[in-house]
Amino acid sequence: MKINMKQWVADIIHQKEVAAIPVMTHPGIEQNGNTVREAVSNGKVHADAVIKLTQNYQSVAACTIMDLTTEAEAFGAEIAFSDEAVPAVVGHMLTDAKSINDLQVPSLKAGRIPQYLKANLLAARAIQDRPVFAGCIGPFSLAGRLYDMSGIMMLIYENPDAAHTLLAKCTQFIEKYCEALKLTGVNGVLMAEPAAGLLSNDDCKAFSSAYVKYIVNKVQDDHFIVVLHNCGNTGHCTKAMVETGAAAYHFGNKCRMEEVIKEVPKDALAMGNLDPVSIFKDGTPTQMREATLDLLEKMREYPNFVLSSGCDTPPHTPIENVNAFFEALNEWNEKNLKLET
Repeated sequence: MKINMKQWVADIIHQKEVAAIPVMTHPGIEQNGNTVREAVSNGKVHADAVIKLTQNYQSVAACTIMDLTTEAEAFGAEIAFSDEAVPAVVGHMLTDAKSINDLQVPSLKAGRIPQYLKANLLAARAIQDRPVFAGCIGPFSLAGRLYDMSGIMMLIYENPDAAHTLLAKCTQFIEKYCEALKLTGVNGVLMAEPAAGLLSNDDCKAFSSAYVKYIVNKVQDDHFIVVLHNCGNTGHCTKAMVETGAAAYHFGNKCRMEEVIKEVPKDALAMGNLDPVSIFKDGTPTQMREATLDLLEKMREYPNFVLSSGCDTPPHTPIENVNAFFEALNEWNEKNLKLET
């Protein structure tokens, strides 16, 4: 469904209720009786999980799977799959500057990219009452999966030219992928760039944000926005994040939401940041409720705050905890609307 996303962002900021967009697909996968392996390999299974969650929960946007292996697989990386856990990159395929120079930017027919495009197409067609956000990886995080994370950290200091060559190739593919995602009819993309949180603010600007900004400038418009996710940020590289010009920023539980939001432009959304593992997956419904209400209280004075998980909620997150999250939000909104009237 075509939505004016600039207006959607403005409406979220100006409405009195706090909105929520937890990053979650695994509860929908499990409710439909499917495995992680099936969902990350089959576009229809993937879309059905997203659709299922929109039928059960009042998230103001739907999110497809946050899979940080899809683009790496397209480049030729080996991926380990499991029925119970998210996919993982095995080893690394690049070892030196020559291997970087020889690296070919793949087509959109490589690996599971066609299945992810199918999933987003089906979800966008079926979900007509709210925006749908696709998922993609960020340039520096993709480079780290291709070159090895510790390796890329060394490379940016020992051979920055080679690092920039690799980042340019990663960016070229991600931009092409985002353009294709845009054509499916989704309303934006949640770009996961967690590895950039390992960098200083200055290095984050040079080796991540400059490339993310290039993609933002290419694909973001009135009907398609970029949500930049960096759960590696402890608060030290928020300034670099906002230099990308993304319409929204998604923060992990390593930072204090009430501090990082101060650096987010008031006309951009700041999303986060309840712990997806210790609270969503391993906590009790009571702990979920208390953590949600506590965060809402801390964020009371920020109208551009959107309640979310700090990252993708993992497989086997109890439905009782997801229910407690939304119940706490409804309780908060009802209470505060009554106080205002």
